[in-house]
Amino acid sequence: MNYQNIISKNHNSTSIITVNRPNKLNALNKDTIQELHDAFDTANKDKNIKVIIVTGGGDKAFVAGADISEFAHFNAEEGKLLAANGQQLLFDFVENLSTPVIAAINGFALGGGLELAMACHFRVASDNAKMGLPEVSLGVIPGYGGTQRLPQLIGKGRAMELIMTAGMIDANQALSYGLVNHVASQEDLLPLCEKLAIKISRNSPVAIAAAIKSINANYKDGVDGYNVEINAFGNAFGTKDFKEGTSAFLEKRKADFSGE
Repeated sequence: MNYQNIISKNHNSTSIITVNRPNKLNALNKDTIQELHDAFDTANKDKNIKVIIVTGGGDKAFVAGADISEFAHFNAEEGKLLAANGQQLLFDFVENLSTPVIAAINGFALGGGLELAMACHFRVASDNAKMGLPEVSLGVIPGYGGTQRLPQLIGKGRAMELIMTAGMIDANQALSYGLVNHVASQEDLLPLCEKLAIKISRNSPVAIAAAIKSINANYKDGVDGYNVEINAFGNAFGTKDFKEGTSAFLEKRKADFSGE
């Protein structure tokens, strides 16, 4: 598929999706959100892809926010639709993918950029990265899940402060907050993410998908995450991966998972 705003490449069992609008600091516009959805969907359906990495083109930004020029003239109803459609098409979509998604934050991750990173299953940042949700400085609030996911990741008080001050934190502070899992130099960022992807890809894709679903269930209103876990645990016993994994353990060999 030909994309105008992103680059999607496969390397071994990993899909690397790059937001490629460096002249706009990789800001998210409607077309970019659609292309990201398509690329994530394609990678998730490819049985050869075990992990997805998303990053930004250039050396300045992961995604520096939404493209403000696209919605500055919107009214209230148009604003609601913007948030609802974006969440459904990209942010919630990424969070609920069965393929693990790693955000490689290689610079500014602001507004919609940080919201995209937070929708990923975990995050790794370069040492020059800056993160924040500055929406209140524009007279609006985060609309792509930021008010929900940031408190989940760093706690209510820190999220309140970061959102209300419209401030930014650096990579090391993000690490201390638990917003990112690792910090690396810019040149080591993608190699580290690929190393983590290799570790993930050695394990059962079926089990990983079930683990993602179970973990996410804890954060959904009206859903009993423990019950989701119990059912997913039980269902695992009926998979080929469970038979292969347990057999490999007992036979003292490496498992060769089929993803079934």
